[in-house]
Amino acid sequence: MRNLWQFLVKYSNLFLFLILEGVALFFVFSRNGLAHSVWFTSANAVTGSVYQAWDNVTGYFFLRRENERLVTQNAELQNRITVLENWLEGVDEHLLSDSIGAYVYAEKHLHYIPAKVINISTSSQRNFITLNKGARDGVQEDMGVVDQDGVVGIVRAVSDRFSVVIPVINNAFSVSCRFLSNDKLGPLRWDGVDDRYAQLEDIARHVEVHEGDTLITSGLSDAFPEGIRVGVVEQAELGESDAYYHIKVRLAADFHRLGYVQIIQNTALVEQRQLEEWGR
Repeated sequence: MRNLWQFLVKYSNLFLFLILEGVALFFVFSRNGLAHSVWFTSANAVTGSVYQAWDNVTGYFFLRRENERLVTQNAELQNRITVLENWLEGVDEHLLSDSIGAYVYAEKHLHYIPAKVINISTSSQRNFITLNKGARDGVQEDMGVVDQDGVVGIVRAVSDRFSVVIPVINNAFSVSCRFLSNDKLGPLRWDGVDDRYAQLEDIARHVEVHEGDTLITSGLSDAFPEGIRVGVVEQAELGESDAYYHIKVRLAADFHRLGYVQIIQNTALVEQRQLEEWGR
């Protein structure tokens, strides 16, 4: 107690100054409108900056949950579109022709399963992706995998809770593509050099190919329906003696930013393969 009293006595002048300074400031800002406005504006700016910083921090932590919600919602919307298209398929074509023109029949056997990328490699010849969905979620081998930009890969191994995908950037991957502009077909393969590009093969020299042409899935693959974006022609070279183009394709999917994907469940695949096996 004695030490406290000595401390107060020793710094009494400082305490008196702070008290008087506080009183003076109170009268300045409460009686002077301009000073009050300046103080309020400055305080509000500081407070706003603090709130903005806090919002950025909390927003970052909630971003993962929001992304999961969005990818699930997107899959649900795609599934609803399929249901609607299947319903339209049963409607009399004459009733639809006047309002929507030619109708494209739906892929009624397709269902989309949302999944999160939990591991990925991009620096080897045999890259892979691990997803957090497995057999208990309906995932099976040979199912196609896409994201919001386009083709990602094909499921190659499945456990109860996880699945492993061979992506486009794996030299064991190949998918049949066609040009959006002229319907010419060719297989897309990765040469193991750059994870941003792949090569389109078997395009004959008589075909017109231009930089910027869009490539989509042809529908000839079991894993992917027709019309999913694969990439864009970055470069097309043709030597005088070449029978086929050398086509470099910029991939639609960005594997360095891959976070959430959708697995395409083809419920008619087993039936199709059984029938094709019988045909052999």
